[in-house]
Amino acid sequence: MILSSRSQQQRVLRAVNAVVKPSTVVQLSQRRHIHRVPPLTYGEQFAREGVPGLLSAGAFDMAWTQYQEYLITKLNEMTARTPDEPSQVKNLLLKHARDPSKAALFNHASMAHNNHFFFSSLANSPSSSEPSTTLLTNINNSFSSLPSLRSTFLATASALFGPGFVWLVRLPSSTPSSASSSLRILTTYLAGSPYPGAHFRQQPVDMATFPTNIIPGSTPSSYAQQHPGGVNDAVRNLGDAAGGYGPAVGYAGSMGAYARGPKQLTPGGQNVEVLLGVNTWEHVWLRDYGVGGKREYLERWWDVVDWSVVEGRLDEGIRPGLPGLGNFGRARGTY
Repeated sequence: MILSSRSQQQRVLRAVNAVVKPSTVVQLSQRRHIHRVPPLTYGEQFAREGVPGLLSAGAFDMAWTQYQEYLITKLNEMTARTPDEPSQVKNLLLKHARDPSKAALFNHASMAHNNHFFFSSLANSPSSSEPSTTLLTNINNSFSSLPSLRSTFLATASALFGPGFVWLVRLPSSTPSSASSSLRILTTYLAGSPYPGAHFRQQPVDMATFPTNIIPGSTPSSYAQQHPGGVNDAVRNLGDAAGGYGPAVGYAGSMGAYARGPKQLTPGGQNVEVLLGVNTWEHVWLRDYGVGGKREYLERWWDVVDWSVVEGRLDEGIRPGLPGLGNFGRARGTY
């Protein structure tokens, strides 16, 4: 029997409908997206007007709206239907910082966290915020004055060759109100994290890019077994006094098998609280400032720092669970 072209088309449609089941369509349409782009305090204003004194509306759209959405979309793709799907973004970067097979996941999680940290520190108008007396005391004790901190911070960021971040961190050995609080400037390249839990020091190779089965003893677990008390007697004694580094070297906070014991640091590592950060990636400033405009961008950035946000971080400390930092990007809305 010879079928008309119309009959052939109908048969094809019936065949397609038989293959594409309604349950499949429902399953795709109901696919969860655990991570979300977190709101900014002045996000609506920035979307309309840009960041006053710093970025145009178009530059803000590229550096925050489009870029953060891209990072979160990639995170959802890489964590879908895995144990990492409901994890906080900060916990993701800490967990996978030194796993070569998870380098892409670390990069997107760390960059999402860093980018949010940067944009959440911006005020809605230039020179509208000043450091409090407590914060200024800490700055003066570490850098002699606020202008000295500005000069050092901007010079460090300007000299950073290529994309990255420059951070103001505090060593948490004293209380925020103590006159001995110590502030430092820290640089990280690309999507590198300032948190010590993402670092594994005293290694012969970069574990994020080198196969761990090539050099014996190059994995975090084998290194921990070889150096149960630290890299030398001084570190070992310090570890014993503080409760011991023990065999937990290389395991970050609540991620490792020793999570129920005292929090551990890798040999040579120092815990820090991150207070402030500037983004030096070219896609943030190149649109508005041009090829040679990085220094001008940095100077204008300093004028729109929201020092009340920095003060809050100094008072509370940076830890998982602090709203706006460790928990951002989850569907439940706990940022």
